Amino acid sequence: MFLRGRLPQGHLDKESQDVIMLATGLISAMAALVLGLLVAAASSEYDTKKNGFNQLATNVIVLDRALMHFGPEAQKAREALKETAHYMVEHLWPKTGTVAKELASPELTKGATRLFEEVRKLPTETEGQKDIQAKAIEIMTDLGQTRWQLTQQDSGSIPHPFMAVLTFWLLVLFMSFGLFSPKNLTVIIALFVCALSVAGAIFLIVDLDQPFDGLIQISNEPLRMAIAQLGV
Repeated sequence: MFLRGRLPQGHLDKESQDVIMLATGLISAMAALVLGLLVAAASSEYDTKKNGFNQLATNVIVLDRALMHFGPEAQKAREALKETAHYMVEHLWPKTGTVAKELASPELTKGATRLFEEVRKLPTETEGQKDIQAKAIEIMTDLGQTRWQLTQQDSGSIPHPFMAVLTFWLLVLFMSFGLFSPKNLTVIIALFVCALSVAGAIFLIVDLDQPFDGLIQISNEPLRMAIAQLGV
């Protein structure tokens, strides 16, 4: 709108306006496509991480029940499992004012290693105990695979160049809107609401791509419920 009053009239005539509208129409189509793809990618990544943590919580309960049936000799292993699960919750969903840490932290690895060693050295005197130990090791392998798969997704799924290019396209679009818009309050409010809506979509993309920070977070309730069942 600022440029509109300072450009020569020849730059704003009908022919120029038609060409600019064609060019921005192409940009608008590309921006809409990329914006939709980014929303879908962020939502899919969020659901994948959420399902991964739900599966992790389920495996924690199943592992604890297997160790319970092993006998009192597995008490230390059950305690190590509870400590590791509790630390994971506090580690990934810290109190307000602190930043969530990564799944690949050395502390979590140390706790998982301790749990594995406790299960590996369980005295197996019967065939049933051998079967339970083998099953427990299998479950722990699944837990480890799930954890490292989620770790690989910690960096986010949205490429930064995508966001940079999309932002540039949107900047060009809104410049073209203002260039041919009358300078009055109604138009300004309409363009502001439009810009706010697009910004809200980009905010959702970024927030969904950070599942442990921001407004849209993966719930820790499945893991907390699993911990409440441990040792029962």
